[in-house]
Amino acid sequence: MSIHGILGEQTTDYPTQYSPETLYPIARSIGRDVIGWQQHKLQVGMDWWHAFEMSWLNLQGISQVAMARFSIPATSAYIVESKSLKLYLNSLNFTEFANWQQVQTLLAKDLSACVQAQVSVELIALDDMQSGLLIIEPEGTSIDDALAECADKVALTLHPDASLLKAGSDNSVNKQPPVQHSVSFYSNLLRSNCPVTNQPDWGTLAVTMTSANTVAHADMLRYVLSFRQHNGFHEQCVEQIFADLSQYFQPSELMVRAWYTRRGGIDINPCRVSDLSLLPKPSRLIRQ
Repeated sequence: MSIHGILGEQTTDYPTQYSPETLYPIARSIGRDVIGWQQHKLQVGMDWWHAFEMSWLNLQGISQVAMARFSIPATSAYIVESKSLKLYLNSLNFTEFANWQQVQTLLAKDLSACVQAQVSVELIALDDMQSGLLIIEPEGTSIDDALAECADKVALTLHPDASLLKAGSDNSVNKQPPVQHSVSFYSNLLRSNCPVTNQPDWGTLAVTMTSANTVAHADMLRYVLSFRQHNGFHEQCVEQIFADLSQYFQPSELMVRAWYTRRGGIDINPCRVSDLSLLPKPSRLIRQ
């Protein structure tokens, strides 16, 4: 009797020796070409990756464990395919290092070479209660119940539908200067599919925006739900949302970020902003 069930007979070979060649780069231009909107504006931000299965050997051959944060600038030419990152990290499990700094330096070198940009690496001890991996709550108002009173059923769409965003304007008939509003909201219902494996990716989306155009929570939730069958990398989904909100609401300030749930011991947290001064601190949520 097979023990593989619906997964079939496929297995993955995990390297037991240091293997930087397993890191597989994917050009950011692939996702940005699909979006087709001012690529330079999609390069302002950061992708924070958290790895919870970091391990290597000290010079006594004793396993060491830690958590890690990789900060990848949105200006990098490439992202790293997440399964290849898991294989790479596992290849360090039986490699000896004299200290944590050696591990951190090697990780930064290999990841920077893969994405063709300077990647910052932090190793975090499991008992470091003051670390940036403490759990926070998203800011703003949840929009997840915005359709609770609507009678119509939300349709499944194959691709994100920006037409669901119905931007309103506060411009009055006497041509007074538009009134800018600052809003913050979030949804735990962001879902998309990995373009490599077709596995579902779940995340929490947060938006902070200053605009003269009003944001209807019901319309925004319909838009978020339109991603449910979309095949897109985490970074591309956040950039698509950033581009659509930029075009529909013409904000003077905009931040779009997502905290995706963990797969393979790794979670990915992209953030795009209209100006680097708006970049928040990296963080994680309770579902991660």
